[in-house]
Amino acid sequence: MQRTSDQASDAKRWGAGALVFAALAVVGGMSNAYVISLLTIVLLFTFMGQSWNLMLGIGGQLSIGHALFVGIGAYAVAILNIKYGVTPWIGLLLGAVIAGSVGAVLAWLSFRFEVRGIYFALLTIAAAEFARIMFGGWDYVGGMQGLFYQAPSGAMDLRMLRGDARFYYFVALALAAIGVAGTELISRSYWGYVWRAMRDDDEAARALGVRTFRHKVLVVSISAATAAIGGGVLGLVQGAIFPDSIMGMAISVDVLIGPVVGGLGTAFGPLVGSMVAIPLHHAMGVLGDALGLPGLNSVAYGAVLILVVWFLPDGIWPSIVRLYGAIQLPARGRIPQLRKVGE
Repeated sequence: MQRTSDQASDAKRWGAGALVFAALAVVGGMSNAYVISLLTIVLLFTFMGQSWNLMLGIGGQLSIGHALFVGIGAYAVAILNIKYGVTPWIGLLLGAVIAGSVGAVLAWLSFRFEVRGIYFALLTIAAAEFARIMFGGWDYVGGMQGLFYQAPSGAMDLRMLRGDARFYYFVALALAAIGVAGTELISRSYWGYVWRAMRDDDEAARALGVRTFRHKVLVVSISAATAAIGGGVLGLVQGAIFPDSIMGMAISVDVLIGPVVGGLGTAFGPLVGSMVAIPLHHAMGVLGDALGLPGLNSVAYGAVLILVVWFLPDGIWPSIVRLYGAIQLPARGRIPQLRKVGE
């Protein structure tokens, strides 16, 4: 009976997710270029937010330097495509492998010498800043002048991942859907249970026989590879990449803001959080420019984080789920009473 109930609940959850992305596909088909461009960024950061969500929300490992992995993916695609004419698909794969390897080495060195918690987070910041400075002075990758893609002709070319704004919207939508589905599947898999045990109590997990060191390296590596794929597509969407814009601290903040605001450890949290935070950031930036108040968008980010942490510490999405459950519960409670009346 319980198994049947769980299967029905899973079917409802997957069906609801399919409806959400179907609605987003309809929005993409009807919206103007401005809305499409904004939503494309939202969906890309939803996907990259899922990588950070896996690492902290499920795996319990804090990173504040995810721009390192985003930048590796962006540069891998750009160098191969701009300098050698290689399809971005190869660049995405290579970038994921390189970023995953860098993440694994960083995690291995850190956890091998018991660098954990906030100290590991500081290490990720240092690594990202080191890479940003190194790429800024490396002429082969364009230095501070960056790398520029050839202007798209407007014709869709799936092999070279080139097309108009609507084309990139649906690429980002597909990535976001893969990210949500992947997080949901992992969270309910053996890895998900092990990572949550490791997150909640590392020593207890080790006492139960979990090889936490191996799983920490694994979750960091998977998170890094996922962020690199998002970074590669982000570079294509922007049309140019620069060390400060693709590896700067702002990228790391944009990656983590979605899961934090939307709900850590949940599949839909990064989507909900990105839908709230990124358009607000953009709108406050435009308003700040109009009013002569630079930095208003950063103030808005800070205000959103404070309000969410204060009033919705679990994030927006878990609060929505709890509210839905509270609304449904009275109706469910009336069913036995109705049955008694009928008898």
